[in-house]
Amino acid sequence: MAAVKDQTIQEKLLALYSLQHVDSKLNEISVLKGELPIEVSDLEDELTGLQTRIKKLENTIADQEREIGNHQANIKQSEALIEKYQKQLDNVKNNREFEALTKEIELQKLEIQLSQKKMKETSAIKESKIEAMDVIQVKLNSRQKDLENKKVELSKIIEKTEKEEAKLGKDSDKAKKDIDERLLKSYEKIRKTYRNGLAVVSINRGACGGCFNRIPPQLQIEVGMMRKIVACEHCGRVLVPDTLTESPGE
Repeated sequence: MAAVKDQTIQEKLLALYSLQHVDSKLNEISVLKGELPIEVSDLEDELTGLQTRIKKLENTIADQEREIGNHQANIKQSEALIEKYQKQLDNVKNNREFEALTKEIELQKLEIQLSQKKMKETSAIKESKIEAMDVIQVKLNSRQKDLENKKVELSKIIEKTEKEEAKLGKDSDKAKKDIDERLLKSYEKIRKTYRNGLAVVSINRGACGGCFNRIPPQLQIEVGMMRKIVACEHCGRVLVPDTLTESPGE
C-alpha cells in the first residue's frame, strides 16, 4: 500500500473496503452477542437498586424494633412505679398523700396505654416493611438467577469469539492507518448512521448494496472506473465495483 497521501483513488477504495470487511466481521460478533451485554448491565444495575432498597428497609425495621423496645421499657417502668405507689398507699397518713399517690398511679396507667398504642402502631409499620422487603427479596432472587443465566450465556459467546474479536480489532486498527483522516472520519460517520454498520458497498444488479435503490448507468460506469470516490445518492454509502469486493485485503 502506498503512503496515505500518495494513494490513488483505487488504493483508497481498496483500503476503505478492506476496513469495511474487517468491521463487518466485528459487527457480526456484536450481533451474535445481541443485547446480552446491555441486559447484563441493566440487571446488575437493577440488582444494586434492589439491594439498596432492602438495606434501607432493614435499617427502618431495626429502627422500629428499637422503638418497640423503648415502649416496652417504658411500660415496665410504669408498672414498677404503679407497684411502688400502691405499696405506699398502705402507709398514707392523710388524704393529700392518698390523692397524690392515686394521681401518680393514674398517670402511669395512662403512660402504659400510650406506650401500648404507640407500640401497636410501630409494630404495624414494622410488619408492613417486612412484607415489602420479602416482596423485593423474591424479585431480587429472581433477577439474580436471570443475571447468572445471562452471564453464562454471554461468557460462552465471549469464550468462542474473544480471540477472533481481538484479532479483528487489531486488523481494524491496522487498516485505519492506510486511510487519510478526512476519509476515515467520513467512513465512521456513515457507519454510525446505519444499524448494520455498512459504509462501503458494491453495486449489485444495478442497485446499491446498502439501500438497494437503483444506481444510474452513468454512475455505475464512474464507480467501475474508480477515478473518484462515488457515494450513493440515496443513502450516502461509498460505492465500489464488484471486482474490488471479490478479494478484500489483497
